[in-house]
Amino acid sequence: MKNIVKNSLNKTLLIAGLVFSTLTFSQSTTANFSVNPATVGTSKNWGSIDGISMIGLVQGPSSADAQLQVACVFEYTDNDIHSAQALPANLNGLVHLDEALKGEFTKIRQAGYFKGHSLETVLISPPKGSMSAKKLLLIGLGDRNKFTPELMTSVGEVAAREAMRLGVTNFAFASDLKDAGIDSPTALVAGNVVKGIVNANRSETYLKEHNLSKTKKLEKVYLLAGPSFFEVAGSGIQSAIAEVKK
Repeated sequence: MKNIVKNSLNKTLLIAGLVFSTLTFSQSTTANFSVNPATVGTSKNWGSIDGISMIGLVQGPSSADAQLQVACVFEYTDNDIHSAQALPANLNGLVHLDEALKGEFTKIRQAGYFKGHSLETVLISPPKGSMSAKKLLLIGLGDRNKFTPELMTSVGEVAAREAMRLGVTNFAFASDLKDAGIDSPTALVAGNVVKGIVNANRSETYLKEHNLSKTKKLEKVYLLAGPSFFEVAGSGIQSAIAEVKK
């Protein structure tokens, strides 16, 4: 009789544990992407800070219409953008980028010409007609196994500083974390990028006020997101704007 009661109790606890795990996974999953995906081309101004409009855009880095395209890249591992963990090819911005550059994106990584070390940069002039943007800036994210969302604040700073140094008034930013197979917290990553952009712009504003810089004013940043991550990224962007305005 005791064994029957014990087995029954164990089964009850097991079922309860499975239910709790399922609910926890469901909550964390739905918190990271939208149940109703946005359509490609969807655009929304999530807010402005210091005269810069932070615009969400459902578009891939090869086709976003901006003066400069920024894409983030981890250190190369064999076939990484086509791995089982990466987004499917039809939704994968890095795959589209590689196709637009006729495989050169992968080749420069394979050959070690761009190693993708943390905050490493390389500026590429895409062949005419291959991309909407005339310039492509790659920013390294380092070892994918050591990635933390906090890095994206520094990445946002680098992106904005390089954009202003290049004399553009707008740029498109693609974190490309999920494209590379990293299940990152969407809202936090998007918010940290915004914080980094604001930090860099405020530093540049100080330099201008003290006659130490003559860069153009940054007016718009297009923060790219996949269809399923658009709304969640937007919530992170809005939260970051509210925070840096305090």
